[in-house]
Amino acid sequence: MTKPAKNTICLWYDGAAEEAARFYAGIFPDSSVDAVHLAPGDYPSGKKGDVLTVEFTVMGIPCLGLNGGPEVKHNEAFSFQVATADQEETDRYWNAIVGNAGRRLCAVGAGTNGGSPGRSHRWP
Repeated sequence: MTKPAKNTICLWYDGAAEEAARFYAGIFPDSSVDAVHLAPGDYPSGKKGDVLTVEFTVMGIPCLGLNGGPEVKHNEAFSFQVATADQEETDRYWNAIVGNAGRRLCAVGAGTNGGSPGRSHRWP
């Protein structure tokens, strides 16, 4: 029996929780879409039968996507920080994210973080 996580990251979406969960699960290892829950009735930003929450895992970290409506927007206050083995792995993740509707926020060159190049992204 798997012990439930004591802490789950909850990410608020405006209708794209399942799409985001499948996006992350398709890019990162040890990631999956674990459950999709439909709304049992109408709610302020959706209707009965719409996807309300999505349980997913990103690199072993449990997450919950909530389709809560347009009131809360994603911003750079939250990010997944991924340690990569080499530049090839960094580039693969970077290209997958930025090439699929991600928005580049910044690029950090070599000489930062002990000489390891890094990149930051924002996915809507």
